[in-house]
Amino acid sequence: MIEQIALERGHEIAARIDIGDTFDLKGADVAIEFTTPATAEENIRKAWAQGVPVVCGSTGWKPEELRVEGLELREVDSKKLIVESKTGKTMLIWSSNYSVGVNIFFELNKALAAAMAAQPQYTPSIKEIHHIHKLDKPSGTAKTLSEAISHQLSAISQVSIESIREGEVPGTHEVTWDSEEDTIVITHIAKGRRGFALGAVLAAEQMLK
Repeated sequence: MIEQIALERGHEIAARIDIGDTFDLKGADVAIEFTTPATAEENIRKAWAQGVPVVCGSTGWKPEELRVEGLELREVDSKKLIVESKTGKTMLIWSSNYSVGVNIFFELNKALAAAMAAQPQYTPSIKEIHHIHKLDKPSGTAKTLSEAISHQLSAISQVSIESIREGEVPGTHEVTWDSEEDTIVITHIAKGRRGFALGAVLAAEQMLK
């Protein structure tokens, strides 16, 4: 899907690398990495060794622990991280979710959590549903939502997260604030994976400007 969108937007695919393939980026301008928690860091380092910057959407590992001589890591917030060279060239953009809609959802969640700081009668919880192939649990998006709530509410160190793996669900995230009087729910439902792929391609384009 990333390849399809990249081609639609006038880009050329220099290489496709899957399990067991030789890691040769063939002079690509940027690599887009969506693999597994166990392989993401190694793939990034292999791309860097060939001088190629990376857009990474793999979750379930700790990109904030990346350490490479000559590169500076900068955490934008809990959902996004950037690595730059000493000359200011961006070598890595990592995000827990590239969907434009999800990033708007993050902002809604942050604003609602801030409003709830003065309403201790509400208890927050998160439910996330994904396809059975997703390896990390809870999702990186759910963790980001939880961290934003905890940041706003010092009295809550951890938000309850329910993770469900079923069928081919692209991704659903639901944040609930419950009290004895009422319940407030905000939900993001991905209709497919195209939104995630489009966001990654847009990030790659931004990196190369």
